[in-house]
Amino acid sequence: MTSSGPQSHQGPDGEGAAAGGGGTPAHDPENRPVVSLLRDANFLVFWTGQTLSQLGAQLGAVALPVLAVVLLQASEWEVGVLNAANTAAFLLVGLPVGAWVDRWFKRRVMIRADLARVVAMLAIPVLWYAGVLQMWQLWIVAAAMGVANVFFDVSYQSSIPSLVERDQISEANAKLETTGQVSRLAGPALAGALLVVFLPPILFIGQAAGYLISALCLWRVRDHEVLHPAPAERHLVGEIREGLSYVLHHPLIGRIAATTAITNFFSTIVFTLLPILVLRTLGLDTVQLGLIYSAGAVGGLIAASLTPYVARIVGEGTSLPISSALTGVGMAGFPLSTLAPDATSAFLVLAGSMFVMTFGVLVYNIIQVSLRQRICPHRLLGRMNASIRFLVWGVMPLAAILAGLLGERFGLVPALWVGVVGCVAAALPLVFSPLARMRTLPDEVEDDAGAPGEEPPAR
Repeated sequence: MTSSGPQSHQGPDGEGAAAGGGGTPAHDPENRPVVSLLRDANFLVFWTGQTLSQLGAQLGAVALPVLAVVLLQASEWEVGVLNAANTAAFLLVGLPVGAWVDRWFKRRVMIRADLARVVAMLAIPVLWYAGVLQMWQLWIVAAAMGVANVFFDVSYQSSIPSLVERDQISEANAKLETTGQVSRLAGPALAGALLVVFLPPILFIGQAAGYLISALCLWRVRDHEVLHPAPAERHLVGEIREGLSYVLHHPLIGRIAATTAITNFFSTIVFTLLPILVLRTLGLDTVQLGLIYSAGAVGGLIAASLTPYVARIVGEGTSLPISSALTGVGMAGFPLSTLAPDATSAFLVLAGSMFVMTFGVLVYNIIQVSLRQRICPHRLLGRMNASIRFLVWGVMPLAAILAGLLGERFGLVPALWVGVVGCVAAALPLVFSPLARMRTLPDEVEDDAGAPGEEPPAR
């Protein structure tokens, strides 16, 4: 499910990572207690790199729609194509990337993806400085970024179980998501302020710096990943089919994938048109745009802290359909903001809506991502995450194109309402599933038949 981050809708599925969880203290192969993650230098290096990377990403994420809408005067259709280019790779190459990642060391893939993103981001200020920057070039850069994002995101969500012990997965994800939300809180506000002084292309230098720091930190990190080579008789298509079949036929993960895909489709319609609503229709400035996104990050930060309590009180499974529906309800404030009597009131409605929406997104993502990481067999992690990405992000370029068409054909506000109604309805696959009645979700790695099994020995 996407979150409130501009353009990139971060948190890996646009998803956040997971919080909560419990279990007994983890042990290493010698049965010594594992140190707290706050005292684990290896994890702290990884954590630092990802935090600064996400902070840098927020600068470019705010600057990109401003660059397109204000500097290049892009139409609804052109903005739709830009968003589609940024996510098309998940639809076009997402599935084979999952099979490849399962064959490769994931940390190395992440480093190379980060370096590719550095080059792509630096291309924008270079083209601008040369005086030749045009929308079609932004589409190419966005497409290149999308390919690098696929490799990085699939590897990222598959790497956590190799970086920490199984009982620490929820704790690690909670820490990563908390600082990720802090970055999304500070980043858009900082970007909005910087855009008052600097032209949008300059901010992409900051985004490139964040990816470079991430690559350097990943180079320092050490994990315990062991490759599981595919049998000689297996082929890429067979491996892809196995991962996709696991997701589609799993009684819990399949329903989560359905809800997330529907939500991402309709929320992409909303977020594709949101910069045009804010900057053109309502006449707000870049500082206010950044603060609106930061308000969403506040909601996400609170959600990251409160989700363990929400899960205990409401139930882990029951929280999923409720938080999914809350996401759609929160989005209703976006089209309603056009009814506000003045610009200040419209800004407050947008900020409040972003807060509520992102709270729902994070509660949802926090619970479901950890569930997937805990129960999926290790040899299928890359393909499982890639299949999820294909299903839930692959719909986004189609939705971005549709947003442009709806916006130009029927108008901005009706197109936004289409997105809102679709997001509310996305909760239905969870409402009519076993998850809605499960207070506690499974916490054991499944065997290849889809039943809980023993965790492979620590490596």
